[in-house]
Amino acid sequence: MESASGRRFPADPMAMYAHVAEIREWLATCSATAAETIRPEELDPPVPKPGTIVAIGLNYAEHAAEARFDAPTELPPVFAKFPSSITGAYGEIALPEGGTTDWEVEAVAVVGTPMHDVAPEDVFDHLAGLTIGQDISDRSRQFSGPAPQFGLAKSYPGFSPIGPWVVTLDELDDPNDLRLGCSVDGELVQEGTTAKLLFSIPRSLSELSKVLTLQPGDLVFTGTPDGVGMGMNPPRYLTSGQVLETWIEGIGRMRHVFR
Repeated sequence: MESASGRRFPADPMAMYAHVAEIREWLATCSATAAETIRPEELDPPVPKPGTIVAIGLNYAEHAAEARFDAPTELPPVFAKFPSSITGAYGEIALPEGGTTDWEVEAVAVVGTPMHDVAPEDVFDHLAGLTIGQDISDRSRQFSGPAPQFGLAKSYPGFSPIGPWVVTLDELDDPNDLRLGCSVDGELVQEGTTAKLLFSIPRSLSELSKVLTLQPGDLVFTGTPDGVGMGMNPPRYLTSGQVLETWIEGIGRMRHVFR
């Protein structure tokens, strides 16, 4: 990007998120032949070092029910994941000890311009786009101790895979109605649509921005539908050698092997 644009834009992907509108205008004048040779499995995470990762819990009624919580009527619970857990859309992820590693497919919003106290109808104007995410969770650690340890349980290395790229909102038929799902060894375990979010992406980010100031390149994991391993009877968790495939309509797919 830096050389192709005559040094107009930086090579650092994190620095580029502050120039999303300018980059899109520039790309409209460029040939698309280079993009045709991209192999998703060779890409690094599209947002490699976000300053902040915010995640929203219990944002689907069916998932709240399977987790044995009441569906939230005010803003759902919010927690932080740590940037060291970011990895790309393809590769291997190490399993921690304990045998209770779970999957959670999510649509992830990528911030493009600073956001503070933004109205819901203006949120999409502040986003660089959307990507696929997995909020992978160690359930034993999550529910150990006198209070839940959401941040630590969901921040082991590789526990925040995203990718394979960030898709701008104009490329999506309806950003508020995206089908998403995941499978384990080819067996469908989660399937849903962002149309069933209790707090839509615009509403969620608007509520967050009443407190937070979100910066370009920050990530917001927007919630997972039902079908997580913890909610099954009996519970099921990922084991060594299993393959987790994750997809969102209009964005793409991820594939990870657990060891």
